[in-house]
Amino acid sequence: MDVGEESLADVLARTTFVVVGALTKAAAEEGLSLTQLRLLAILRDRRASMSAVAAHLGLDRSTLSGLVERAQSRGLLAREPNAHDGRGVDVFLTAQGHALALRLQERITDDLTPFLDRLSTPDQHRLRRLLAQVLDGPSQ
Repeated sequence: MDVGEESLADVLARTTFVVVGALTKAAAEEGLSLTQLRLLAILRDRRASMSAVAAHLGLDRSTLSGLVERAQSRGLLAREPNAHDGRGVDVFLTAQGHALALRLQERITDDLTPFLDRLSTPDQHRLRRLLAQVLDGPSQ
């Protein structure tokens, strides 16, 4: 089938397979599941409540607790009481967790670069803007 005949949904699905493949490979090389990789990515640049992380990952709190516990036992993240809600708990990456998140980001970028290098620099910028618009809505 010619790319021009392929539906946008099909192209997005094929793109997803490539991206998820790169994510899964990088995670496995570090002994992580794809969900653990997602947890690190969510916390890479923020401290978040357990409930916010559970909602973002689409997990129930008991499942997230086990996921957090495993990452904490590896020294990748820590938990502390929420400063504004005495009942809430925040999670955040440790220095070791940040280092791993950066290594994973570099590895994933390296794996995806050959696909992205097929586009000119202006087309890469356009694709980034379009994907951000699809995911986040129109930019202001």
